[in-house]
Amino acid sequence: MVISMDNSYRFFENRACKYFPCHKGIDDFNCLFCYCPLYLRDNCLGNPDYIDKDGKRIKDCTKCTFPHKPENYDVMIQFLKG
Repeated sequence: MVISMDNSYRFFENRACKYFPCHKGIDDFNCLFCYCPLYLRDNCLGNPDYIDKDGKRIKDCTKCTFPHKPENYDVMIQFLKG
């Protein structure tokens, strides 16, 4: 059963975005963290891949859906506070 969520301070879904959805496999897609605040963190809550390019290690979040799942909002906020 899919429960539709209303836009609020905890959840925002932008179906008009040309990139929506930027990650597949989520019914209620939270666009609130469109540009993930975890990207620059080494200790990330998500499940990024890493690729080596020109001798540099680059974080690839293509398959990560953690910040876009509505139920992870509180975890994201607590992590960012710490």
